Amino acid sequence: MIDMQDAAYGYGAEPILSAMTLRLAPGSFHFLTGPSGSGKTTFLKLCYGELITTQGSLAIFGQDAATLNRDRIARTRQRIGVVHQDCEFLDHLPIAENIALPLTVAGRDMTQSVANLRELMAWVGLTSRASAHPPELSGGERQRAALARAIIMDPELILADEPTGNLDWDLSLRLLQLLCELNRMGKTIVIATHDLALIRAAKAQVQARVLRIAAGKLVAAGANL
Repeated sequence: MIDMQDAAYGYGAEPILSAMTLRLAPGSFHFLTGPSGSGKTTFLKLCYGELITTQGSLAIFGQDAATLNRDRIARTRQRIGVVHQDCEFLDHLPIAENIALPLTVAGRDMTQSVANLRELMAWVGLTSRASAHPPELSGGERQRAALARAIIMDPELILADEPTGNLDWDLSLRLLQLLCELNRMGKTIVIATHDLALIRAAKAQVQARVLRIAAGKLVAAGANL
């Protein structure tokens, strides 16, 4: 899915990330750790083509990311679901329409997608909140809505940037359970988090690999969970 070979990214002489070599296999589950400011979000942006490596190579689904034009990047991103840290929504639209926005942007026929949308909202426990607007949602509801929006296009790879950062422990475990269920369905998952308790909680649910960004480099942080 993602193949990095000696990849680096930076603006000047000192790269933010350097010497990264990694292959994300289909169906794998990874946690990405590191302190705030270490480059976790930058790493994820490289994985979905928002940023391009300044050194080395990075392939997304077998395609050199540096050679992808705008149209090919757009098609590639339809295969990747991203749960952003800030959970931005359009406040004037009901949450069901916010979740369905990727379908609208992609030109999908909404009449054929209504059943899938309803099923997805039930899966994340938001059926009763379909008509609510984003400001009316709790933090946990917003995060589950963000996950639903990220997977509405049935992506193969899901990247989650600190998805439990603003949630209490019970809600964090619920979101982790949803991501583990997606992995059991064959999705490749990468969760950037500084919450080591969350990583330990995943041990009973999924086989995962822990990666760590330290001093701008990507290293294996330990054995498989």
